[in-house]
Amino acid sequence: MDISVVVPTLNARDELAGSLDAIAEFVPDAEVIVVNGPSADGTTGMVRDRDDVDVLVEMADRTINAARNAGINHASRDTIALVNHTLSVTETWYDAVVEGLSEAAAVTGPTHTQLAAGIETEEKESREIKGRSVTYFNEGNVAFRREPLDELDGFDEYLDIGGARDFAHRLAGRDYGVSWDDEMSVRRDVGTDGGEPETDWGWKYRSLAYRLVKNYGLRPTIARRLVGHAGSDAVAELRAVLGGEARPSEWLGTGRDVVVNLAGGTKDGLINRRLDRTPRRNPNGRSSSTNRPVTVYDWRS
Repeated sequence: MDISVVVPTLNARDELAGSLDAIAEFVPDAEVIVVNGPSADGTTGMVRDRDDVDVLVEMADRTINAARNAGINHASRDTIALVNHTLSVTETWYDAVVEGLSEAAAVTGPTHTQLAAGIETEEKESREIKGRSVTYFNEGNVAFRREPLDELDGFDEYLDIGGARDFAHRLAGRDYGVSWDDEMSVRRDVGTDGGEPETDWGWKYRSLAYRLVKNYGLRPTIARRLVGHAGSDAVAELRAVLGGEARPSEWLGTGRDVVVNLAGGTKDGLINRRLDRTPRRNPNGRSSSTNRPVTVYDWRS
């Protein structure tokens, strides 16, 4: 199988080097595309000094979905994988990709994080929404056949977070299957990515409202799902206040952000649902991207 591996990165030179080393070791025939930027840690020089990267795409204004789309645009092979720059593919990764794509349009697998007490890993996650069975994929470890990436016009660049989940909904809407294979694993060393990021409550709920409303419309079941998510998080945060782990003002501020962004995401979801009435539901995809590369180094020729 001919495979392109796209690795988006931002200010993570050392972690990226480890990720590229693993790809070179376990998938030596892969076409490797790094989408960088704008990094300020010497990433460009490090990549240009390697002989195992085929394309380096430099972006000016980097969001993860714009980086993914830029990498897909420069990939030349029929299988395209997305790998997080802090993760390393393992010995069984490539064979699992080949097997998984023989039966589905996409294949994904777990991230193994080595901890002092053992290994933390992930499991397959699926949801039933409006009669549609949605299998979410590990956004830092997934491979696709080219067909669904082209048909669905890549990732929705409106989203700062949640782009992978949005794509999973749209895959399910076109009856493309997602396979899960434990052998398609990637490894993260402890502390590689600086720990768990702080939750951006505003974007979490803007993204959730946007992708549900855009893909399914503003139906009572969708409204109940949004309210249920918000209520569950509100109760959890209130417990933190009562336990002295957070201040009441923080809880109120978070609540305000959630309400404002639920409304904003719902409005934008309705607008974009009307802008793209086709099954791909992606008016902000690869074909309409305004995030153009600044420089492209292509060493394939």
